[in-house]
Amino acid sequence: MDAYDEGSHARHGWTGPGVPGDPAPPSAPPAPAPAPADRDDPRPSGAPPSSSAPPSSAAPPPPDADSPLPEPRTGVAALSLRHQIAAVVALGIVAVVVCAHIGMTFLHVAPANTVSKEHAETIEDWIYPEFEQNWKLFAPNPLQQDISVQVRAEVLTPDGGVRTTGWYDLSAEDGRAIDGNLLPSHTQQNELRRAWDFFVATHDGEDRPAGMRGTLAESYLRRIMVMRLDRSDAAGPGGVVDRIQVRSRTADVPPPEWSEEEVSTKPVYRTLPWWPVPEDEARGGIG
Repeated sequence: MDAYDEGSHARHGWTGPGVPGDPAPPSAPPAPAPAPADRDDPRPSGAPPSSSAPPSSAAPPPPDADSPLPEPRTGVAALSLRHQIAAVVALGIVAVVVCAHIGMTFLHVAPANTVSKEHAETIEDWIYPEFEQNWKLFAPNPLQQDISVQVRAEVLTPDGGVRTTGWYDLSAEDGRAIDGNLLPSHTQQNELRRAWDFFVATHDGEDRPAGMRGTLAESYLRRIMVMRLDRSDAAGPGGVVDRIQVRSRTADVPPPEWSEEEVSTKPVYRTLPWWPVPEDEARGGIG
């Protein structure tokens, strides 16, 4: 039997679909059935839609998921223009005040120079009393003593007699007023201490004033003592303070437990002579 009589094998070849054992090719999916024509549509079924149909108002496509979203503005940039201008002005004022304060403080603590001498009054008005600076905290040997100022008085009683009061520990009174007070006044903190420091710096070891400043320091300390006695009603009803006596009590601060340093905690007193109180100061310390 020759090749022309091999039937369908000769027409399709050995690789055609007629080869025994080869799978049949997949059949194409059936075409979808045409949608039923709208009864109101005069066009025949299967006709393409008219190009004159109005475009549909469809929603815009969603943003691309891969594109980064803009970051929200923060800080001053998130404010409106008016508030941004106000914030910039406020920050500028704060910066100027801070720079002025740093400059004034530097001139106050720095050694005397041409600028600090020329503007000494302005610098002092800025620094005192709120921003007073000193170097005691950074001194090689900081203060290690507890100093308290005490006063007593001789009072003329209404019946013509004289009595002597006990010692009033004014430093302890100030300490109790400051303890637990979040905003203590500078009077409570510094008035008595500074008056005593002023007196000690202007008097010698025998309590004699050194020049006019010594006399001024004595008068200043006396007035403070009389005012504090009047505040405590030391004279009593009808009484008048005739003389006062001031003393200081100094005791070394005990060292911490871990320290091997040994100091004496016995107090040392410095008692000043009796000072007569002028008549114009006797009833409250104000002449």
